[in-house]
Amino acid sequence: MKRFTGSILIASLIAIGALPAAAAQNHGLPMFEVDKAWPKKPPNMKFGDVSSIALDDKDNAWVLTRPRTLKGDDAKTAAPPITIFDYAGNYVRGWGGNGAGYEWPQREHGILIDAKGFVWLGGNSCPTNGLPGLQPVADDQLLKFTQDGKFVMQVGHSNQSKGNTDTDNFHRPADAQLYPQTNELFVADGYGNHRVVVIDADSGKFKRMWGAFGNKPMDADSCEIITYKTFAEPGPPQFSIVHAIRVSKDGAVYVADRENRRVQMFTRDGKFIKQLMKGDAIFARDLAFSPDADQRFLYVGYGKGIAVVDRKALDYLGMIEPPGILGAGHHIQTDSKGNIYIAQTTAGMQRLTYKGMSQ
Repeated sequence: MKRFTGSILIASLIAIGALPAAAAQNHGLPMFEVDKAWPKKPPNMKFGDVSSIALDDKDNAWVLTRPRTLKGDDAKTAAPPITIFDYAGNYVRGWGGNGAGYEWPQREHGILIDAKGFVWLGGNSCPTNGLPGLQPVADDQLLKFTQDGKFVMQVGHSNQSKGNTDTDNFHRPADAQLYPQTNELFVADGYGNHRVVVIDADSGKFKRMWGAFGNKPMDADSCEIITYKTFAEPGPPQFSIVHAIRVSKDGAVYVADRENRRVQMFTRDGKFIKQLMKGDAIFARDLAFSPDADQRFLYVGYGKGIAVVDRKALDYLGMIEPPGILGAGHHIQTDSKGNIYIAQTTAGMQRLTYKGMSQ
């Protein structure tokens, strides 16, 4: 039997797409392949744009879609905004939409299952975005539900934002993450505002906020997404589309500043620590942690794939780009087994199966 050396093994992994060439210089990186059997969508359901995927403690995938993006006959069989798939990919149930006592977002954006099992979601609709089928309001709220769809709390109100100094409303929030040790919800706020907001997860009471580099966030509200052509360190003093947020077990806060193509790292009190900027391609679309005890890796949407970043050092290590990957994702999440789930808006959803570490 032919014995493979380390270099031959790595070359073989590159050839089959399990380990991209960019990562070949770094041993000990996670490998993935596309799970073509996931999910098993009911044949009688049509799914709108897939915006975000959350995982619960049983590794069920909670998929947030935008039913209003479906047109014609497809709209008649639209799946509910939230659909749940078990680990095998089977459809379990779905719920969501307008109801009494709360304002459901016009344009669904982010979903979270927190450590207590509650479901949080928000939207990013803007009154002048011109998208068909939407009411001309801004999604300035977060909603909290039980897992069976019972309404618990609304924080903020539709079309009520007063800007980055507002402590009662969000402004088109993109993402949220609970830090269980302090019961604080960290919110990427977001599309209209340019800040991180921290609230008490039980009461919804405002606690603190900050902008890029820990600066005071400034108003620059625009329905149009402002894109940039040149990128140089350290970048602008304000966030531009605070698109994703993650808080590690050891209390570090990671913010995806999408249009500025950088990930910034903070303490829980908003003190800036460091950043990683990648100006050669769209970077910092989304964030997820590897599920090991130390959360060694931070996964970041980058170009046509997902970057592997050393979480603590905030150093770029390599790329995840197996054959058939949908792309970098709009939002991404990991389950307890290390698999990555990609919500790719118009392209659908996908699971990347974790295949162990390169040697």
